[in-house]
Amino acid sequence: MKDIKELILKKNRLVRIILILVAILLSAIVYNLFLLPLSLVTGGTGGIATITHYLYDIDPALMILILSLACCIISFMYLGVERTTGTLLASFLYPLMVKMTSNISTQFMIDTSDVLLVVLFAGVLSGVANGLMYKSGYSNGGFPVISQVLYEKFQISIAKSSMIINVIIVLIGAFFFGTTNALYAIIYLYINNIVMDRVLLGISTNKAFYIMTHKEEEIKDYIINNLHHTVTTFNVKGGFLEDKRKVILTVIPSSDYYKLTEGIKTIDKEAFFVATDSYQVEGAK
Repeated sequence: MKDIKELILKKNRLVRIILILVAILLSAIVYNLFLLPLSLVTGGTGGIATITHYLYDIDPALMILILSLACCIISFMYLGVERTTGTLLASFLYPLMVKMTSNISTQFMIDTSDVLLVVLFAGVLSGVANGLMYKSGYSNGGFPVISQVLYEKFQISIAKSSMIINVIIVLIGAFFFGTTNALYAIIYLYINNIVMDRVLLGISTNKAFYIMTHKEEEIKDYIINNLHHTVTTFNVKGGFLEDKRKVILTVIPSSDYYKLTEGIKTIDKEAFFVATDSYQVEGAK
């Protein structure tokens, strides 16, 4: 398994490094062009840097660097050298990029009178940057390291601890900059997460169907001969009655969604089926 992991990490390394460079640069631009001028505290090391900048006039890049290095030290102590290596690149590059783009707001004048529009646009750009970051396979460092340590030592969910850390930072920002600022931060984070998922997974153009029916052959025939798609069947056991059944699995284009759902209902009104988005389909003939 270790050999497979090393093979994955070596694969397309140049492309992945380019991706993370673009992602970090875009994140730094968003921070200096939108978040810092609006004193928008959205969590993470950038959120703390925004607070200390306005309260104590500390250079945001310096504060981000200090916090990132502190997180790296914690990572070395509790997660080991191998798992920390992936965070080092972003931990040094992000504050460097923030420093390099610190004057961008004077070169590109943004009208911030419509705060909501600016927040929405910043959320989209940040989502693209974070999506590219995770797509590169590298870690963005910072406070997510704390969440990993909490998971390793206390089995606290990474998602839960990350949310708690960011909520605390946003609430601190609300204390200093007002509740309206915090509400804008929540909108920003929501848009960021949606766009990040779209960058990571893409836009779903297919639907995967799991179908349980007493008329298995008829539905299979409809899918294969009428919709011209392949099917796979596998055995399952019910959790309540523990009866053995077969499930039909098929992946179809979204354009055929209506045809399949209505076809299933027409053939077997008692059929049970689940439809989910399918973001990647490979190997099918």
